[in-house]
Amino acid sequence: MNKRDFLKFSGLGMAAVATPFALQAQDKDFPTSSRLADITGAVEPISADERAARVSKAQALMKEHDINALVIEPGAAMDYFSGIQWWRSERLTALIIPQQGNVAVVTPFFEKPSVEESLQIDGDIHVWQEHESPYELVVNVLNNHGIKQGAVGFESTVRYFVLHGIMQAGSKLEHVSADPVTLGCRMMKTPHELTLMHKANEVTLRAYEHVYAELKEGMTQADVKALMHDAQQRLGGSNTWCLALFNEASAYPHGTRQQQTIKPGSVVLLDSGCSVHGYQSDISRTFVFGKPNDKQREIWNLVRKGQDIAFNAATLGASAGSVDDAVRKHYRQQGFGPDYQLPGLSHRTGHGIGMEGHESVNFVRGETTKLQPGMCFSNEPGIYIPGEFGVRLEDCLYMGEKGPHWFTEPPASLEKPIGKLVPLAVS
Repeated sequence: MNKRDFLKFSGLGMAAVATPFALQAQDKDFPTSSRLADITGAVEPISADERAARVSKAQALMKEHDINALVIEPGAAMDYFSGIQWWRSERLTALIIPQQGNVAVVTPFFEKPSVEESLQIDGDIHVWQEHESPYELVVNVLNNHGIKQGAVGFESTVRYFVLHGIMQAGSKLEHVSADPVTLGCRMMKTPHELTLMHKANEVTLRAYEHVYAELKEGMTQADVKALMHDAQQRLGGSNTWCLALFNEASAYPHGTRQQQTIKPGSVVLLDSGCSVHGYQSDISRTFVFGKPNDKQREIWNLVRKGQDIAFNAATLGASAGSVDDAVRKHYRQQGFGPDYQLPGLSHRTGHGIGMEGHESVNFVRGETTKLQPGMCFSNEPGIYIPGEFGVRLEDCLYMGEKGPHWFTEPPASLEKPIGKLVPLAVS
């Protein structure tokens, strides 16, 4: 379970627990977001034709890399190519993309109607019964496509027991990484994908604007998380998640079990996002409730400067790792670090984003992948001071034909801490 899944799970659970308290809190002037309305109606989901084009691109890359077929389990990659939205269990459901011909789906017999319902491209569904081996069925499907030996690419999240079972059933097959194909398709977003991500970022930014205006002394982390979930959902976001860290807890990037409430001078660090038609947002904001002290302002301004340094370093053809290097160089000059040491920046400067909150590649030391048009990243060079507080500002960017563009422009100051939506660039 990655950070995003953990926060969705724990955040929704907390929201479910916290919502009654948040509603009761209206008596203490903690209002809910009843005036917010869905803003996602104008954007369309990915079409069947777009998914078919993705399969064609994957097949061209498979030929280039001498990969005979791909095996993909439920998740973002399966949805990306086929539209199938399914879950993983001990019962195998798998998408098979051969180098030539239609895709195939292997699934339990009793799941066929449900799987078939979301399949958006031409493909054959092959079923297995409870007493049968799904791995032998996968190999039979490959054989029917003329694939009896050679390389089969496994998407990076395929579980070991699935790979092992298929390799045992097809002793002449060779397993290789599917990354050259799956990343070759998914890393570079199309204009439609960017439009969906832009809308998801708009939802989250508008939710921040609402929640910031509703912060009150005495609010708990659960109160604020419930407000953020509610606001994003009312604005049309799905799969919402939120991390709320107050005071000393803000010095821990993914939080602690410390229970915190808002008081005068509190640092309030929120990390939140949602999905629109399967595409993600990820925005962090750090507020100070009341009047900030000099150190809070200094660190906030330094992190805001770090975002600009990362953005300006993200030039076409530069390595993704050089963006992280540029930020750390500046932070070290200001007395933070070095490297990942605290006080300072204890995590990477940013991560890839798209259908998943975290995708390859990352703004991290040693990452040699060159930046290309269509790539999307978070930009979040936080600074954390154990025992005191932390500041994280996070906005996502995408690479255009001439360089980077913001989805959301970072905030101007602690007095204007929201930022603004930036229209999608033409190039």
